[in-house]
Amino acid sequence: MNILKVTNFSFPGQKSRYVGKVRDVYNIDDKLMIMVVTDRISAFDVVLPRGIPYKGQVLNQIAAKFLDATSDIVPNWKLASPDPNVTVGIKCETYPVEMIVRGYLSGSSWRAYKSGKREISGVKIPDGMKEHEQFAKPILTPTTKAAEGHDEDISRKEIISKGLIPENEYVQIEKFALALFKRGTEISKKQGLILVDTKYEFGKHNGKIYLIDEIHTPDSSRYFYSDGYLERQEKNEPQKQLSKEFVREWLMDKGFKGQYGQPIPKMSDEFVTSISERYIELYEKITGEPFVKADTLSIKQRIEKNLLSYLKFAGKFPLT
Repeated sequence: MNILKVTNFSFPGQKSRYVGKVRDVYNIDDKLMIMVVTDRISAFDVVLPRGIPYKGQVLNQIAAKFLDATSDIVPNWKLASPDPNVTVGIKCETYPVEMIVRGYLSGSSWRAYKSGKREISGVKIPDGMKEHEQFAKPILTPTTKAAEGHDEDISRKEIISKGLIPENEYVQIEKFALALFKRGTEISKKQGLILVDTKYEFGKHNGKIYLIDEIHTPDSSRYFYSDGYLERQEKNEPQKQLSKEFVREWLMDKGFKGQYGQPIPKMSDEFVTSISERYIELYEKITGEPFVKADTLSIKQRIEKNLLSYLKFAGKFPLT
């Protein structure tokens, strides 16, 4: 099965290409950003050797749907999705902080809590909580955006005192993040899911704050099935979840936590297929729509053809 691991396109007006853990981002004339979502998968800030079939399409199409479904809350960077793996949008100046919103004590927050920490990014966590327990209200635990290595927790006070984001803009970003999480929670509830936690990134264009990058995907978010959640909590049973946390857990079970020098466990064909199926399951569950697999016979040629056609059309309508 063909997968999209690496791209190296050359588009009209292209000024640069940035290769992230999962996304390849092309700068067009300092006006447009072309975000190609590959089938790469990362965990613990390490890109794993095997790609996951259809993962890029799942991420791109979920993000596109949620960007459209939240555009009344905050303007976002998306202009179009001319290919199943691609979003084209406005180039923004990125804020150097990721906004993590947590509704439940899960994942890295639980691992920190279990080790004895009672404060994350300046937010105090009460004693006596259980794994996957819901907070009294969602909390914001920002992190830095590391170019390499691991992101680091950072408090609201530090963000402002270090001049990373002006206070008035940061206050607005906080409001946007919580409102987006509320909307995501409402949409998820209708589909029988719980939005456990997620991350948002923001940028600035012409003096206005924009939501950028992905939103509410299984790479940026954690979902539980709502049916049976309380029963599983009472019995101290693992929650049934849809996210890539199960990949992290698989890696940890094999002794890998992304530390320097650790060999990456080999993923079997069967495990890779199971990951692909989990991503597709989340797409269908969160959107309520069947997932239509794109033609993967010649993925790069398909993307290039669709993007060149879009850029030719978009060139007739200059971005203001």
